[in-house]
Amino acid sequence: MAVAVTCEVEGVEEFKAAMERLDSGMQRHVHKHLASWAEEVKTLAKQLVPVRTGHLRSSIYAKISEWVAEIGAEATYALSIELGTSRMRAQPYLYPSIQEHLPRLEQIICEAIEAAKAEAGLT
Repeated sequence: MAVAVTCEVEGVEEFKAAMERLDSGMQRHVHKHLASWAEEVKTLAKQLVPVRTGHLRSSIYAKISEWVAEIGAEATYALSIELGTSRMRAQPYLYPSIQEHLPRLEQIICEAIEAAKAEAGLT
């Protein structure tokens, strides 16, 4: 004895297209919002960093790669200033900047996802 079940699902192609729009929109919106957030962190770090020659301040950067924000400084002595050494006290500027803006990060990501959902017609 054999049993055959036939099932037709309507709207699969539309759903698939909406998911592709959502994926594309999320990448774009999250990248844009994350880049804005990283720039705010970088700006605060540049305000907090101790300045003698200005080289360290000018080396502070913010880079975005997909869903990753990298904020740092390229000066060779940047870590020594941030964390201190056995001969010099720490003068943190990156960590406090990130901590100041961290509470807003989750909100920014959620806003970006909601914008992507609306753009994809999934709200």
